[in-house]
Amino acid sequence: MEIPVDPGVIATRRLAAVTRDGGQPLSENRRAADDLDPWIGRLVAAKIPTMPDTVISCGMVNDLAYVRSIFGARWTATSKEGRKQYEDQVLLFGPHSKFMPLTCEGHVFSAGFGLRAGALFALTGRSCADMLDRIAPEDTFGLLQDDLREIHSGDHSPAEWTLAMEEAMRRFIAKNDPPPPDPVSTAFELQAFRDPNISPADFAEEQGIALRTLERTVRRDFGIPPKRVLRRARALDLAALLCGVADDAEEDELMLRYFDQSHLIREFSAFFGVTPKKFRSKPRPLLTIVLEQRQARRLEELGRLDEGAKRPWI
Repeated sequence: MEIPVDPGVIATRRLAAVTRDGGQPLSENRRAADDLDPWIGRLVAAKIPTMPDTVISCGMVNDLAYVRSIFGARWTATSKEGRKQYEDQVLLFGPHSKFMPLTCEGHVFSAGFGLRAGALFALTGRSCADMLDRIAPEDTFGLLQDDLREIHSGDHSPAEWTLAMEEAMRRFIAKNDPPPPDPVSTAFELQAFRDPNISPADFAEEQGIALRTLERTVRRDFGIPPKRVLRRARALDLAALLCGVADDAEEDELMLRYFDQSHLIREFSAFFGVTPKKFRSKPRPLLTIVLEQRQARRLEELGRLDEGAKRPWI
């Protein structure tokens, strides 16, 4: 659906950009500061004021664990715990094995960050397998500390929200002195960006580790087995292409990852619950925001896009 922006709050509106094809609003997202980069994969902030009584029905698929501060709206999500409502709080989203339905009632104001593969375990000792398809209403990293709490409001800009989150994380890291994520998980995440058609056995051989070690590490830090991580990466790249937030120059490469049309439909449907044709038949505003920030991160990590450069889909 097209999000109806409220003209009554136009003075506080600050949208990063819209998609070139469908005109869907996008988030402001960027890399973290250098001192936080080992743990934070992406900082994200969305500020989309909507008309009264607007309900956006969509969903998301995260390939990372995400911490999100939400305010100005009521979010209803169907996770492993069932259908629950959330409002004006900090949420820890685990990575997803499939599409998670989500609705937003009210202004879409949220700020958060994706933790790099292995960072949740390095920072907290928690496995992503325990958080798979789950939402935990907890402020683990102190985003709502007393001197930062008032920044999480519609009166402040997305840039201020992300700076406050970086400050909260600096305090957490200074206090806890965590190690960096497992280098095996770091390398596997980059591999999923570069070529998700590699076999886990070939990747393990390249890394000089046993396949069982890879499987154990990836399940802990991604929540799902290595083969499914790679399948999810292919599906997310294809979904980004269908939503108009991928580099069109990669279209042939992305399509050739599948053996044939039936393989493509079967794999895509396993994650999104619909065929690519049905998926493309309607706008998916919340999912588009999630996919766009992942594609920006992917292209930057692969050295195909300079940080801060105009993205191909803008």
